[in-house]
Amino acid sequence: MEHFGQLYIDGEWVVPSGQGARTLIDPTFEEPWATVTSGAGVADVDRAVAAAKRAFETFSRTSVDDRIALIDRIISAYERREQELAQLIAQEVGVPVSFKAQVTGPAGHMKVARDLIRDYAFEQQLADTIVRREPIGVCALISPWNWPIQTSVIKVIYGIAAGCTVVLKPSDASPASGVALAEVMDEAGTPPGVFNLVIGRGSVVGNALSSHPDVDMISFTGSTDAGIKVGESAAQTVKRVCLELGGKSANVVLTDGNLEKAARWNIQRGFSNTGQSCHAPSRLLVHESQVEDIVPFLIEEIGRMRVGDPRDPITTHGPLIHAEQFDSVQNHIAVGLREGGRLVTGGLGRMDGFERGFFCKPTVLADVTPDMTLAKEEIFGPVLVVMPYATEEEALAIANDSIFGLGGYVFSQDRKRGYEFACGLRAGRIAFNGANTNSFTPMGGYKQSGVGRSMGVLGLEEYLEVKSIYGFEEEARAFPPLA
Repeated sequence: MEHFGQLYIDGEWVVPSGQGARTLIDPTFEEPWATVTSGAGVADVDRAVAAAKRAFETFSRTSVDDRIALIDRIISAYERREQELAQLIAQEVGVPVSFKAQVTGPAGHMKVARDLIRDYAFEQQLADTIVRREPIGVCALISPWNWPIQTSVIKVIYGIAAGCTVVLKPSDASPASGVALAEVMDEAGTPPGVFNLVIGRGSVVGNALSSHPDVDMISFTGSTDAGIKVGESAAQTVKRVCLELGGKSANVVLTDGNLEKAARWNIQRGFSNTGQSCHAPSRLLVHESQVEDIVPFLIEEIGRMRVGDPRDPITTHGPLIHAEQFDSVQNHIAVGLREGGRLVTGGLGRMDGFERGFFCKPTVLADVTPDMTLAKEEIFGPVLVVMPYATEEEALAIANDSIFGLGGYVFSQDRKRGYEFACGLRAGRIAFNGANTNSFTPMGGYKQSGVGRSMGVLGLEEYLEVKSIYGFEEEARAFPPLA
């Protein structure tokens, strides 16, 4: 059995300050497959932050060309290990190897960040003033388990592109993925202290990072409840906070929308990653006269899913990550049935034919109203609620009746009508007729779905401070920019 017993600090693999280990459980077979250190604590965070602070003095002054060269080395080291990483997250998290975006996507994000800084204006002239954008400093990065490598990569690579130094804390549920990323950074020759990895519990390591006086910015992806705690802790030292939190995204099918396309896409997008996605369209809003017309398409599309061992290339959907998540999803389904939801397919219990593994039945409940628990709470599993509406105005009100505002989706045959409806949705990312998102544009949420943005220009600027230097007319400048 493999043991992940070290942290990566200041360019070296080091033993944590405390002792102890815990077991990692394969979600497919419910069997131990590795152990990981549980001994990291505040002293290790202090050590990692100190290393990052020292490295910032020089790394923040590197040229754009130097940072591009480093990112190129990271990309090369990463791409050599993609197949290995796919197998790792299949075992650790239950992500099917067929879900290639989980491992091919990170390299694409790195290339976008690299190309962005090539032409980014780190200095601009405004009258007699030079406005500079400079790296903010030491960045603490806390990533989730549902996209264990990609989310970490996005945070790390934009920090490095900006000239920052970073300390990464992977999710306590997917620490091996964080170790693998540290191995990539080491192989790429990342300068000591620029990238650091500390494994540990959020209540210890995460809290120490968010409250640390020498951390200048914290980027957190996870639940809204945990994000609130991060924000409260970070406020004590007035550091910048970037949060991507929960979601309860609505997919609104207008009366002229293609019902079959909307239904099939909703299952494909909403149940990918076994529904463990904060952007999942988990509320399907359909006109009350069309509910019974769309339901058969939902059932048929679920029937096309191939649930099984995530290491099998033909598997499209794997298990939930662990027993706690399985129990949580089961509880939500039970509550939905108790409150009057009509079971269309799926339901309680493990999937038929699976005696072990955290395999939840793909479930659809209809006749769900806005006052029901399933219309409000994030389920984070393969569960979809179908909600009827009478008018377009009511559909918009239902869609916006949420503490969350991460994603939104609209289906309509009329582009103008669809665009106007999309503009009314209070969410950070809206897709029309199932359009794909991309890594060039910002991602983030309204309301309790978060603060700030990741990816693209706005994502880069989360890692930059703005400085105005007065008294330098454009024609008087005879020196090159520092970045």
